Amino acid sequence: MANTRRAWTREESILAFNLYCKIPFGKLHHTNPAIIHLSEILNRTPSSVSMKMCNFSSLDPTHQKRNVKGLSHGSKLDKIIWDEFNQNWEELAFQSESTLNRLHILKKDLGLEEKMPKEFKHTEASRHVRVRLVQRFFREAVLSGYHYSCAICSINLPTLLNASHIIPWSKDKTRRVDPKNGVSLCALHDRAFDRGLITFDEKHKIIVSKQLFTKNPSDLHRIGLIEIEGHKIKLPERFKPAEDALDYHRNRIFLQ
Repeated sequence: MANTRRAWTREESILAFNLYCKIPFGKLHHTNPAIIHLSEILNRTPSSVSMKMCNFSSLDPTHQKRNVKGLSHGSKLDKIIWDEFNQNWEELAFQSESTLNRLHILKKDLGLEEKMPKEFKHTEASRHVRVRLVQRFFREAVLSGYHYSCAICSINLPTLLNASHIIPWSKDKTRRVDPKNGVSLCALHDRAFDRGLITFDEKHKIIVSKQLFTKNPSDLHRIGLIEIEGHKIKLPERFKPAEDALDYHRNRIFLQ
């Protein structure tokens, strides 16, 4: 029988937080197959793992505004792990993903293809294990917050979605794996966002570059890129895009 009374270790807590980042908030329940699987690996009950994630939710500013409560006797370690991730996303993502690999806990059910930064596409894979691991974490953490749908058009086919960096990977090492520096976009809107053809204002409404206004645009061009101007994007239930990151994109990436 799983032991629910022993104290959580740091490694266990890191794995729980990793999974917390990848499961939509409404699915943090003890019947979730991913939670059951982790509980088996940790020799704990699904309810214990589920409550651990609820404790993390209570530390999340997004959920604090909704008055989400965790256990009243939540461990101090929960806050420590929360702070460690938020202060160094890349290192903690790497540590947790490496442990998942070591324990053979892989999320295969979505069948998602990792989107690698352009500068790593043509290098030897063995030299960039760390990049692949942290990119895997970033992708799942970002997409899950949007329930695996595009923030602009709401298409919900995971294989057509990308976790788009707001501040590009190459521009700020400290933001590379921070989910608040990401937004879930379909392939079309990801490319337009990456190339500076669309951006978002302070109220999260879409701004369209003048370069998109061409003569006789195709239906897809018109509907998918021009007529979205002024529409408000869908916001995630956690890891809301950082305002300073959006400001960077508007002023440094966007093409007027």
